[in-house]
Amino acid sequence: MGYRMEGGCEPMSCSAIPDPFPSIALPVGFSLRSLADENDLRKVDRILWRGFNHGDEPPEDGIRDREFMQSAPNFRKDLNIVVEAPDGNLTAYCGMWYEPVHAVAYVEPVATDPEYRRMGLGRAAGREGVRRCGALGARVAWVGSAVPFYLSLGFRQVHNCSVWGRQWAE
Repeated sequence: MGYRMEGGCEPMSCSAIPDPFPSIALPVGFSLRSLADENDLRKVDRILWRGFNHGDEPPEDGIRDREFMQSAPNFRKDLNIVVEAPDGNLTAYCGMWYEPVHAVAYVEPVATDPEYRRMGLGRAAGREGVRRCGALGARVAWVGSAVPFYLSLGFRQVHNCSVWGRQWAE
């Protein structure tokens, strides 16, 4: 039929959202909050830059990427969770998307500053995002990954997703 796979094959993992939701623990002095509480785009850009191992400090124009991401029609500041350190720096980030028609949440992305890894901060941000979506009515959460971090949060890979396309005659 002339179709070809475009790009790679992405694992998709799913987790039921428990009710009641288990408690979320953080080290002393750290706090969870959403971007609805405070949305400092420079801090958000910095945690995502560092969390994805791009280097120490993001370029000055990186804030445009955050503005663009937050301009999406279904972006909700109240579902995008950060962990704040006692000094006010952001140490972890979890982006969450909620789709109410099908009662699903989608995790994208989760990042933790390299200096704060292995402290449970990314896990806490991810769990809080999923918890908030569950409070809105989501019954399951999805993530486009099967890395051990997500599997440790209770996700399990259920299938792979790929995009297929073809050239149409004009």
